Amino acid sequence: MFAADTRAQSDHDELPQLGAVVEPLRPGINEGQVLAELAAHNEKRKSSLHDYTVLRTYRVIDLRGKVHAEEIGRMKFLSPDKKTFTVSSESGSGLVRNMALNPLIKSEIETAAGKEHHDSAISADNYSLNLLGEQQVGPYRCFVAEARPKRQDKYLFEGKLWIDVDDYSVVRIEGHPAKKLSFWIQRADFVRQYQKIEGFWLPQKDQTLVQVRLYGKKVLSIEHRDHVVNAVQSKEPPTIVPETAIALSSSH
Repeated sequence: MFAADTRAQSDHDELPQLGAVVEPLRPGINEGQVLAELAAHNEKRKSSLHDYTVLRTYRVIDLRGKVHAEEIGRMKFLSPDKKTFTVSSESGSGLVRNMALNPLIKSEIETAAGKEHHDSAISADNYSLNLLGEQQVGPYRCFVAEARPKRQDKYLFEGKLWIDVDDYSVVRIEGHPAKKLSFWIQRADFVRQYQKIEGFWLPQKDQTLVQVRLYGKKVLSIEHRDHVVNAVQSKEPPTIVPETAIALSSSH
């Protein structure tokens, strides 16, 4: 779905952009309606998604394409608000993993739980939208809008949002966090692409251009593959056995 891969991206010092033209918005659509439909469809999908697992590959790459750190593991989600991450392999700089990758994983786990999950939702409580038109994102026809956070919060973002015109799900996000993430990460501009798997929209790929204190600009890439959806029938959380290194988890 991305217009450029990581190595091509590094030559231009920018994130992949969409090539499709933004076309006029169809009649009768407004920001309030889009947010209301997004919320309603999200609730419907949420009630049907009991669990999923996905294999994640996290990499920190410099602008010449050299991999400085890599972490691979499986993220597990159990409804309504529990995520765990189990590392299967790690390589490269331990400092970069501890400074950038592990805090990122921990932040996602915290966001999934309780109040923070609610606070990070793309909703009328958290965002105002300015509809720009319609645009093609791969096979998906989308409304495209500017998203403006209503408060400074590291779990919210400022940027653009693409929403599927048929089932009102987020297809793509690009922007930067509304609040500085940490002392080490001075700025983070990101693109996240979603894919539809068994009726659910789940992350496909993330690319973030980060300005890291003392290290300069780096590319953070997250690939999501081998999704397994609604495989756990029990209401009890599955037993997690660490494969090698660490298991990061949080529950509300």
